[in-house]
Order: sequence, then C-alpha cells, then structure tokens
Amino acid sequence: MMRPSLRPALRREKGIALLEALLAAVLLGLGLLGTIGLQARAYSALSDAGMRAEATIAAERLVGVMTTDADNLSAYALAADAAPGDRLAPWYGATRKSIPGAQVTVTVAATGAGLPKNVTIAISWQRKTGAQKNTHTVRAYI
Repeated sequence: MMRPSLRPALRREKGIALLEALLAAVLLGLGLLGTIGLQARAYSALSDAGMRAEATIAAERLVGVMTTDADNLSAYALAADAAPGDRLAPWYGATRKSIPGAQVTVTVAATGAGLPKNVTIAISWQRKTGAQKNTHTVRAYI
C-alpha cells in the first residue's frame, strides 16, 4: 500500500511563519507607538496640573498676606504687564520664579460701605509656544 506524500502540502506553507512574524512585529510596533503617544499626553497633562497647583498655592498665599494687611489692600492692585508695588514685589518675584512667564493681575474692588472688598487674583501662563494660555483665577472677600 502506498502512502500519500506530504511534500506538496509543506511546499505551499513555506514562508508562512516568516509572514506571521512580520505581522506580529508590525502590530507590536503600532502598540508601542500608541503607548509612547499616550505617555507624552500624560506628561503634558501632569505638567499643566503642576502649574495649576503652583498658581493655586501662590494665589492663596497672596490672599493670606492681604488678609493680614487689610488696611492697605489698594497697594496690592496690579494691572496686566505693570510693575508691582513694594508690598506685592516679593510675592510677585516668587510667583514668577515658580511659574516661568506668568502674567499676574490683582484687582481690588470696593463692594460697598462697611462691606469687605472683592479681591480677584488672576495668574496666566503658557506652557509652550503656540499652546493655549491657561489662567487660574481666585476671588476672595477681605
């Protein structure tokens, strides 16, 4: 009795393992590129969150300073791109050091006779050129 030859079937499958390996390498490469992109976006979000935390801490620190010096609140007012006064200069320098390129505005508005004043502190920064500007605003009544 003659056995059927397996040789023709093996010839047709020649190179399939190489094709499977190449396909696996392409899929692995796409997965790694996706992971790298996800990690870059996570790093960007972490950097923005860090700047936002610094802005929050700086604004709350200024509110604390202004609360202890409530009689001189108008001395803390600062327009956009203006030089800070003597009372605000130390805080302004520390804030610009912790948030590079920060733009700060401090508004002190009277709300009425015998009522606390409305203080608005806005700290803006731009993480990189061409990116959207972020602004953190804190309002307090002192």
